[in-house]
Amino acid sequence: MAPQINGSVVKAFTVLKLFSEQRPELTASEVARETGMNGITAHRFLRTLEHVGALVAVSKGVYRLGYVFADLGDRVLQNDALARLLQPHLNALSEELREATMATVFRSDMVYCIARATSARSLSVEIRVGSQLDGYCTAHGKTWLAFMPEHERQRYLETVERVRFTKNTITDLDALNAELEIVRRQGYAINNSEREDGIRAVAVPVRTRTGRMIAGLSAFGPSTRFTEKTTEKALVALRAAALQAENSLYGDEGEGAE
Repeated sequence: MAPQINGSVVKAFTVLKLFSEQRPELTASEVARETGMNGITAHRFLRTLEHVGALVAVSKGVYRLGYVFADLGDRVLQNDALARLLQPHLNALSEELREATMATVFRSDMVYCIARATSARSLSVEIRVGSQLDGYCTAHGKTWLAFMPEHERQRYLETVERVRFTKNTITDLDALNAELEIVRRQGYAINNSEREDGIRAVAVPVRTRTGRMIAGLSAFGPSTRFTEKTTEKALVALRAAALQAENSLYGDEGEGAE
């Protein structure tokens, strides 16, 4: 049996998706033109969305997104929904790579492990859910710093003390900024024994359709085993898992609408 999809709800979200950073405000005539609705229907949708707090009228006939979405977004990110979504991807990665994997979020200038999968190998690196990692000297941290807004990154770099943990730790500001530019350009970060000797890791971002990073995924292990060849294999698997995770953020969106 085909799923019962409410067409009006689908159309409402079609309207909401018209808003963007480049176009923060819309009118009924613009909505009508881009969705194919008639003017009366477009106006009714806008007024209804305003009524439930999804939109705010900034002037007569002109609307912007309401902050109800910020509240809803906080609810999604503050509970364990993201960890539950990412856990199956971590399990599959660890089984494929035979190395430990984890997922992180960034809060209060630290990287937090929200989910992990362990390796069956006798020699492995142990990271627990809830563990905190430094931003400037870990694969996850460098990924978060590279993809966060410029003003947030600069505040972090200006306020957080950069301690040298190993001979590979990057503490010089210019060198770290150059490293983050490389991470941003290539789309992944490597930790080559920068936090602890003998540990190597590679991390990639999980991003929304607007480009916002909401999680990091990594694989890691002893550097004696986690060679450049292993890193290349892990990177391919991590990128595939990140893409699957990004798609799963939105479920079966658009399917079966009537």
